[in-house]
Amino acid sequence: MSGRWPPGPWSLRTRVTVVTTLVVGVLLIAGAAGFYVTLRNAVFQSLRERGRTAVGVLADTVRATDPQGDGALRPGDAEFPLLQVLDDQGRVRASSPAASGRPPISDLRPDAGHPTPSRTGTLGKEQVFVVASHADTPGGGRVLYAGVSMPGFVQSREYFTFLLVLAVPLGLGLIAVSVWLAVRRALRPVRRMSGELAEVTGSGQGRPRRVTVPETHDEIAQLASSVNLTLHRLEQNVTRQRQFVGDVSHELRSPLTGLRAQLEVALEHPEDEDWPSVARHALNDADRLQRIVTDLLLLAKLDAGVPLDREPVDLGDLARQEGARPRRVPVDVDAEPGVVVLGARGPLLRLITNLLDNAVRHARTSVGITVERQGPDAVLTVADDGDGIPPADRERVFQRFQRLAEGRKRDTGGSGLGLPISRDIAHAHEGTLVAAGARAGARLVLRIPLAP
Repeated sequence: MSGRWPPGPWSLRTRVTVVTTLVVGVLLIAGAAGFYVTLRNAVFQSLRERGRTAVGVLADTVRATDPQGDGALRPGDAEFPLLQVLDDQGRVRASSPAASGRPPISDLRPDAGHPTPSRTGTLGKEQVFVVASHADTPGGGRVLYAGVSMPGFVQSREYFTFLLVLAVPLGLGLIAVSVWLAVRRALRPVRRMSGELAEVTGSGQGRPRRVTVPETHDEIAQLASSVNLTLHRLEQNVTRQRQFVGDVSHELRSPLTGLRAQLEVALEHPEDEDWPSVARHALNDADRLQRIVTDLLLLAKLDAGVPLDREPVDLGDLARQEGARPRRVPVDVDAEPGVVVLGARGPLLRLITNLLDNAVRHARTSVGITVERQGPDAVLTVADDGDGIPPADRERVFQRFQRLAEGRKRDTGGSGLGLPISRDIAHAHEGTLVAAGARAGARLVLRIPLAP
């Protein structure tokens, strides 16, 4: 099973809003809690320091005079009005006016490890903060308390809690609405593109359809530009496919029409026909049909990217093998030994055959083929002494079913697929095939990387 979460029914806008709201909610709660804890610690630290000062002043007074009685103590710090002095038995021996008549305000007992401990507690219905200390007097040991009522702190804590409970949901609601509207606005061009793409069809009728590119310079504008580029490429591919289908239909119709016409004429007067001659003509048309279908099948495989079974192939051996075949004009082969490439022997042989057939078709007296190393490449050149290829047509000859006027005069049975197939085979071997300039005739140059 994949570790990814399964897709849910929520839209992207909903998911972004929910995730953002949850993250902000967690951060708000954590920030509020951290602020409260920091504020509480700061308040108690201040109280602790002021309380220790107050109980220290009280300790000096007790050691000097050992006061007794209610109201006998006077607070040195107005913020700590609750002062008490207890004896060893825990009885209140002296107190300040604010603590008169009250029982001990705490049960804290200082010790050697904590000479001035502090604690919060309750005194009646009040919450108080108490700091304790110890003092020795001639009458015995005394426990000293300095305390302060904390109604303000309690009220502020309740107010803070109420504010937190009220403000966090309200803030999260505002954030959720803001994110929802912001994502909706950000995705508006995407919705527009989606609607425009839904209207795009492959009919080719009307003007080419494109999506609207937003005026913003962000990722969505880049996406729209990429979509338009993809639509442009798809349109070009569809146009080429339609042209290809039309050219195929035309090329196949010609031999089929000729074959049908011959057979119909022969069948009208069967007793007057030379049937072996009719069969030879029909066989020629069938051979032409077979060549076209074979070429189309090879083109389909190359276009589909069918992997080739590669092996080390000596390009010079292939050139010598194909150049030795008898042709209309002699073929001069000049091949360096050991020019080895990593390729498919059959397609490479087909490539050389196509180049030589094309050269022989246009040559006057001879054709030359050379194989050599040039840096990291193996270079095969086929040259003829014919009329050559005009510079304006050096790329057009590699288009499918494109034949120059001079080629049609010399060979009416060609299909115009030989050079396109040869270039596709070169590309399948990470190579190139171009029509180069020459002083006389045509010169086709093949480059393929040498085998490692």
